[in-house]
Amino acid sequence: MNFDWSQGPLAEGLRCYRSQRFWHAHEHWEAVWLQVEGQEKMLLQALIQTTAAFHHLQRGNLIGTASLLRAALKRLEPLPDPFCGIAVDGLRKSLCMWLKVLEERTSLEGIPFPHIG
Repeated sequence: MNFDWSQGPLAEGLRCYRSQRFWHAHEHWEAVWLQVEGQEKMLLQALIQTTAAFHHLQRGNLIGTASLLRAALKRLEPLPDPFCGIAVDGLRKSLCMWLKVLEERTSLEGIPFPHIG
């Protein structure tokens, strides 16, 4: 499958993610996830888990946030960089930074959401 982040459900999900409507991003990407296999499926599952993590963060569930970020990192671990138009290394580093801050219970103020796309 050609991953085109400029149109269709991938683009809609990306727009939602960037506007911090994480649950909606999850829904758009899940529609594509159901149609792919292999490493592409792993990538989308990691992105879906990332959006779910930040949805939990918005609801104040820090334990759920950290758990989903760890799961996303496990799925990203074997993927090459870049992959399907995503800078996987940068995404992994950003998720690790978020996890560190959550685990150290330091302020989340000013930490940018991971860049996707």
